[in-house]
Amino acid sequence: MKLIETRGNDGFKPVHVDFSQAILSPSASFGGLYAPEHFPLLDAAFFTKAVTLSYQELTLDILERFGVDLPKEVLSEAVGLYGHFDDPSNPAPLAKLDETFFVSELYHGPTRAFKDMALQPFGHLLSHLAKARNERYLILAATSGDTGPATLDTFSDKPNIQVVCLYPEGGTSDVQRLQMVTAGGKNLKVLGIKGNFDDAQRALKSLLGSAEFIAQLQAKNIKLSAANSVNFGRIIFQIIYHIFGYVQLLKSGHIKAGESIYLTIPSGNFGNALGAYYAKKMGLPVEKILITSNINNILTDLITTGVYDVRERTLFQTTSPAMDILVSSNVERLLFDLFGPARTRELMEALQNQKCYRLSPEELTLLQSHFEATFCDDAFAKETLREVALKGYVLDPHTATCLKVRTLNLKPLKNILCSTAEWTKFAPTLFSALQQSPRTHPDKVALEGVSNALHVKIPSSIGALFQAPIMHPEVVTQEAIQGTILDFLEE
Repeated sequence: MKLIETRGNDGFKPVHVDFSQAILSPSASFGGLYAPEHFPLLDAAFFTKAVTLSYQELTLDILERFGVDLPKEVLSEAVGLYGHFDDPSNPAPLAKLDETFFVSELYHGPTRAFKDMALQPFGHLLSHLAKARNERYLILAATSGDTGPATLDTFSDKPNIQVVCLYPEGGTSDVQRLQMVTAGGKNLKVLGIKGNFDDAQRALKSLLGSAEFIAQLQAKNIKLSAANSVNFGRIIFQIIYHIFGYVQLLKSGHIKAGESIYLTIPSGNFGNALGAYYAKKMGLPVEKILITSNINNILTDLITTGVYDVRERTLFQTTSPAMDILVSSNVERLLFDLFGPARTRELMEALQNQKCYRLSPEELTLLQSHFEATFCDDAFAKETLREVALKGYVLDPHTATCLKVRTLNLKPLKNILCSTAEWTKFAPTLFSALQQSPRTHPDKVALEGVSNALHVKIPSSIGALFQAPIMHPEVVTQEAIQGTILDFLEE
């Protein structure tokens, strides 16, 4: 497997890198990202075989088709971590909502969110490489709420690894924050920052590309990598569960081989959606990928108008905080795949310098051949939460935005909704929706209220958070991030 750079090559970095090199050093020329040069094709024979495979077997099959340059036994160990999910035989179950909509439940891992689907195996692979090379790595993560807990869990007390996780103070749910600030690994550092997720992500990208910071790390014999979806090691695992969802529809008889479906994805940073696009490119029969957003609807604007404009935009805090994002990193990989490196660099530089770019009519038409988009406000999401819960199924606020696609003019095809988090991470919003009241209760009260009202269990890992000691109380300004990280590395 060879990866190339989304903004072209600067003459200093290699033109092609292996998978292992890309996950160890995810920063590419001109501030770009790495993306596959070629993709394996999934033909009819693949799907005939796929219905006989477990999730773990399917994952190994697809990694082999990509030609990932790691030993099979290491890949098997990484994929074996799905055995720690709620149902080891089916880590991403598909639930039927009605005759049209099915829910891909991607939150059955240790931190109760879809990021575990990628970060559990990814963390094992990166840790293996660091240990095998006898190298020390600093792993940076910026989070809007779910990447952080999943990163801290997968790397906790791993040898040769230290982790710094940045989260926006006040920009996550209380449960998400507690999952981070109570993390006990000795190699972990969690920092709240003054600002929003875009500020946290901007700080991460700045550090990844900072010659000064990298030199300071080199003086300590430490190399730098990232756990965000800027790292392709995350994305490759996010392709697989989209394929698995389709295979489950085949196995259940809800669709026939070759029949097209819709994939609906609540999206903020676009990694989940990019995985769906790559699966479509590989041959998954997807009519279109439907992107839903909250009122921070920058992706809806891009897909419907071809304009990405953050000049006059304010980032709003919503009841779906993991999507409170205006600068979606993985859109870059999509632009690269559609329009090539020169145009991608031009667009990304325009976004950085002018805070805006505009696709040509021809480019917009190509984009819209793969995607459609819509968005909703908190009121719609809360009413949807209540409506679906009263019918016997419990969603979280992010997944609730998916049902806004009922207002689109769609073909009568089956539709898989990607459920990105368990309700327990956003219990106050769900409890408020059930009570039809604007009042917000503390997380612990809301968890118990929802559990009693809907007769659903609270996982022990969530309940235990409220008694766990706070290990990482620190909140810093953006200017203090680099110095605080260096101080941590001296401890």
